Amino acid sequence: MAYSEKRNQNLMNLIKGMHGFVESADIEKHRHSQNQLGSLLRNNKEVTYTEITMGGIHGEWVSVNRAHMKKYVILYCHGGGYSTGSCLYGRTLTTKLAMTTSMDVLSFDYRLAPEHPYPAALKDALKVWDYLMLLGYGARDIILAGDSAGGNLALTLVLRLNEQKRLLPRGLILMSPWTDLTSSGESHISRADVDPVLSKEYIDRMILAYTGEKAKKTKNLQNPYISPLFGDFTGFPPTYIQVGDNEILLSDSLRLHEKMVKANVSVKLDHFMGMWHVFQMSPFKTAYEAMDKNAEFIYDICR
Repeated sequence: MAYSEKRNQNLMNLIKGMHGFVESADIEKHRHSQNQLGSLLRNNKEVTYTEITMGGIHGEWVSVNRAHMKKYVILYCHGGGYSTGSCLYGRTLTTKLAMTTSMDVLSFDYRLAPEHPYPAALKDALKVWDYLMLLGYGARDIILAGDSAGGNLALTLVLRLNEQKRLLPRGLILMSPWTDLTSSGESHISRADVDPVLSKEYIDRMILAYTGEKAKKTKNLQNPYISPLFGDFTGFPPTYIQVGDNEILLSDSLRLHEKMVKANVSVKLDHFMGMWHVFQMSPFKTAYEAMDKNAEFIYDICR
């Protein structure tokens, strides 16, 4: 094994161990462990976290402590399989986004399954979108971003806005988006043995909690507001997708990119070899380079 391959394998083993420490079959313990991880960033002197409430939905603004752009805002949807995660846990990404873009980031705590299954999260996302409208932002002032299930939520929010013939965000940033809850992509099999973060068992639990459906190709799971891969992307804003080669959700991104190209969406995909699910959370060089690429995309569409 070459040095770089061995180093990458060691990294994946470390990530697998850390993820195993955080993940728990007890959903409350899982949520608590994630929040503890996010709270480690609480004392970052370069960033301010300001808690807010939006129509009963808790959220926070993440802002850099220096002169920064106020015209545009990033609306962030956290991941966690729709059953875990929070804006506190999301700080592992929202902090980097705020620092690399010098833009304010708004993250929010949508209701979680199984206590609040589909479509609770989508309804909450719409409320937060409307909150930004009330603050005076236009749709074109907003960059919508999300990771994993948050990428799913970002996509379904745009699908809903499009269905309602409302103006759409300026752009979309998706990190390892979960787009297909039928789990029909080839990588669910080909990457099953190498993915250090996700497993079929974990995904199946999340699907059941969120939809009440078992992980099989049912008509319900092909609902575009559950599996946005099956949606109509006509008219979608510029989109940037990042995905790791060693994740079972690889096909979710590759197929999304393919469908968006066919729908004439201005879409770009970066496929990171040797990387895993939402590797951008990790504190190492490739993760920071990926976040820089997110910033470059934002700068390009905001010109």
